[in-house]
Amino acid sequence: MDKPSVRPERPWFSSGPTVKRPGWSRDVSRTDLSGRGIRAPEVVERFAHALRLTRAVLKPPEDHVMLYVPASDTGAVEAALWSMLGARRCQVLAYENFGQVWATDVRDHLGVQPEVLEAEWGALPDLSRVDPAADVVFPWNGTTSGVRVPDAGWISAEREGLTICDATSAAFAMPLDWPKLDVVTFSFQKALGGEAGIGVMVLSPRAVERLDTHRAPWPVPKVLRIQDGKGLDRALAKGAMINTFSVAVIEDWIDALEWAERVGGVETLISRTDRNFAALAAWVERTPWVEFLAADPATRSTTSVCLKIVDERVTALDDEARQAFVWRMKVVLESEGAAFDVESHRNAPAGLRLWCGPTVETADVEAVGPWLNWAFDAVVSAL
Repeated sequence: MDKPSVRPERPWFSSGPTVKRPGWSRDVSRTDLSGRGIRAPEVVERFAHALRLTRAVLKPPEDHVMLYVPASDTGAVEAALWSMLGARRCQVLAYENFGQVWATDVRDHLGVQPEVLEAEWGALPDLSRVDPAADVVFPWNGTTSGVRVPDAGWISAEREGLTICDATSAAFAMPLDWPKLDVVTFSFQKALGGEAGIGVMVLSPRAVERLDTHRAPWPVPKVLRIQDGKGLDRALAKGAMINTFSVAVIEDWIDALEWAERVGGVETLISRTDRNFAALAAWVERTPWVEFLAADPATRSTTSVCLKIVDERVTALDDEARQAFVWRMKVVLESEGAAFDVESHRNAPAGLRLWCGPTVETADVEAVGPWLNWAFDAVVSAL
């Protein structure tokens, strides 16, 4: 097939760090606080401002507490697990890589024996098995599997346990059912294309109560320590930092949030994501060699869209050869500057993964389809 004539203007489709917001440049962020002490009043206020701005854009309930933790979303989830578990029995939904990681951490590092509800790649576990009396840990959106929970109807409003939701590739891009979520975590480098290293936790009053009344039976590392001698460390809710965070990272985050406000807030961000997903879905519908990894349309991620190659010339290959096929497509696409980082996660089945979150432009999603076709034809013809 002929090489397409139109390339995506911004051919970055990585699922993390994701593409920067439209119009971003290195010169947009404030730099006058670089080199200042992390406890200087002006720096502390800047971090507090970013937390207030995050709340204004994301719109969690007013009675929910928001705070920073180190180590991106991983640090945020780990802080929740290390500080809150142990009071009740625990369930973990493990339907993609990170759910499996959380299950391993709970079992092997905390010594808690969770009930792990698993599913094959592309599917959800049986959500009817979730026990309202248990704490449940789950990803809202499976970044590595392209599967998301369709809604929060499976979570009981009368639950006794906490819901700990890894929402890093859902926050700002998908509606979140806040009354059903007690801990929500995310990181800067996902939906809004920020830099890495800082995570955010959003805590419901029930989660705050757990932190005020429960002490984990294991030592909690300092970088995950969100409690003081009285319970939740309230200073963190005002923008205080557990350790030294990057001022450059927080300034970049502020820039992303200010853009989000300018374009219309979280509702617009979700609409942009939905349009991008619709454009990619239209290409999948008319392309015979590819399908969604998630079979059920209701559970398909609109951000980290995972695709499987179904052409029999590729499915006949063994696992290693299929991975090599995808890697050759990646090389062809990147050598042309047409698309970067569209291969599946290293632990997922061989396939493609394209980020369609709100910082992506729909025109770029529409432009990448013909290039994917061209790269597939180029590589499959060499088999």
